[in-house]
Amino acid sequence: TFIVTANPETFMMSEKDEEMRKLLLDNDTFLVPDGIGIVKAARMINYDVKERITGIDIANELLKLGNKQKKSIYLFGAKQEVIDSMEKVVKEAEKKIIVIDNFERLKDKDKIFEKIVKTKPDIVLVALGIPLQEKLIYKHLDKFDKGIFVGVGGSFDVISGHKKRAPKIFIKLNLEWLYRILKEPKRLKRFYDSNVKFIFKVRRQK
Repeated sequence: TFIVTANPETFMMSEKDEEMRKLLLDNDTFLVPDGIGIVKAARMINYDVKERITGIDIANELLKLGNKQKKSIYLFGAKQEVIDSMEKVVKEAEKKIIVIDNFERLKDKDKIFEKIVKTKPDIVLVALGIPLQEKLIYKHLDKFDKGIFVGVGGSFDVISGHKKRAPKIFIKLNLEWLYRILKEPKRLKRFYDSNVKFIFKVRRQK
């Protein structure tokens, strides 16, 4: 099962990236609305999307579920210090982990996926950022005979404690995007190019 946590940037990217467009339109790809912009856009075109489900929530739930059901988990991505912290978090929670890989240890990410194929994990979380993580999973997906695969972006940074998630009030009001912009103002242009343009595009198509 390949899950894509899709936000407006994901769809805007697919307008110019044929490979990304193909994997999003694949009937075997599960799209999850990660972002209030997707929920609002869906409502504009009368498509039934009840709520957003973030990548970090999916990552946390899969780690919990994997631990509870004694499933094997493979974590791939993030910087060395983040991976080291993730290892501590995972061991403290007694989660059954096959291996954790840092993208800096081996530059050839395809070779790492060949290694993942051999370990036959139940859950694979890839934190390389969009669109690299999605393309990499999609490219190698047919080589696996089981497993749940998710690109989780910067989730390891938050789970490991290297970055703080937005306060609960921001999450409750679907304003995590605003918190991120306040913390990192340089994100404003990126937000405009993805979220704002996306909503205008959906409005025009409606």
